[in-house]
Amino acid sequence: MALFGRGKNAKLTSEDPSVLSQQARNRPEPDKSGYGRAQRGPFDASEASTESGYVDLGSILVRPTDGLQLRLELEEATQRVVAVTMDLAGSSLQLQAFAAPRSEGLWGEIRAQIAQSVASQGGTVEETEGSFGPELLARLPADASGERRSYRAARFMGVDGPRWFLRGVIGGPAAESRDASAELEDLFRHVVIDRGESPLPPRELLPLRIPVEAAPHENGRSQTGEQAPHAPERGPEITHLG
Repeated sequence: MALFGRGKNAKLTSEDPSVLSQQARNRPEPDKSGYGRAQRGPFDASEASTESGYVDLGSILVRPTDGLQLRLELEEATQRVVAVTMDLAGSSLQLQAFAAPRSEGLWGEIRAQIAQSVASQGGTVEETEGSFGPELLARLPADASGERRSYRAARFMGVDGPRWFLRGVIGGPAAESRDASAELEDLFRHVVIDRGESPLPPRELLPLRIPVEAAPHENGRSQTGEQAPHAPERGPEITHLG
């Protein structure tokens, strides 16, 4: 008996559109990271189980650890969540995930743009090979104190995944100390990205959301931090994860 309107002599071939579509979905994504990301992280939602213990922030899922605090950064104009910041042991790791092309990575181009931006602010950039491939150590001018000019360091990490790009920025003492950054690197390694199936242009920020435990109470109040000048507004905080 023929099914779905096909004649008895009908055959599924490699040219059949439904077969081609299934083959495209099942075809392994190219490793654009250069260091074996699928085995070493961060991971795609199709590669890791997040059923136990992970905090679901929409496109980004993070694994709790003792002493970890999460802060959600809000865009002032729209009040949408645009970044996740993890505070641990006096340093921080900010995460943002973006849509990316299927066939090529974004990190090389973005590194060049970061370096140009830092230079335009009077800072310096050093490119090194880190745990997740090429990364940048930027030193940005901070407030001067008398005749002595100070700076603040930021370490930029980037990973190209299947149709997504994850950027991590380490701040605080861990930005310039490999020993101090070990725990933050481990958190970054275990991040899971849920890209979703919606078509998005490259570099579009993947949607984030406030988890249930940090949502505003019925009286409209939630735990928030202060807004930093010229920076995204701080949103709800989720403290002491682990």
